[in-house]
Amino acid sequence: MPPIAGILETVLYVDDLARAAAFWGGPMGLPCLYEDHRMRAYDVAGRGVLLLFPRGGSLRPVATPGGTIPPHDGAGPLHLALSIPADALDAWERHLGAHGIAIEGRTTWPRGGTSLYFRDPDGHLVELATPGLWNGY
Repeated sequence: MPPIAGILETVLYVDDLARAAAFWGGPMGLPCLYEDHRMRAYDVAGRGVLLLFPRGGSLRPVATPGGTIPPHDGAGPLHLALSIPADALDAWERHLGAHGIAIEGRTTWPRGGTSLYFRDPDGHLVELATPGLWNGY
């Protein structure tokens, strides 16, 4: 079996690209790596990339100088989890509250990790998880 080294990109499809960009680059503090009329790309701690595409805006192939990107899209409230250090959990809870972002849930896992759940402006469920959630994290 050839190896897989990790997940490189995660994609969210959004209704308003500017609004989503303001959220992910603002209160979430992700640095923007790339932006154009059809997408935004954000660095996630130097270990991954969060891509934002307008919902329905990627339903046609995109020709690039290096090749063609096939169509893709998604609908409904999606979910992603971001890893955070255990000692940052309380600071994140205060930070989200200061930005008017409601915490929808808090779960302590059997391995010892804790997750905070909240929504982005498009209704996607965002999870901030401390170590202990999964084997290896």
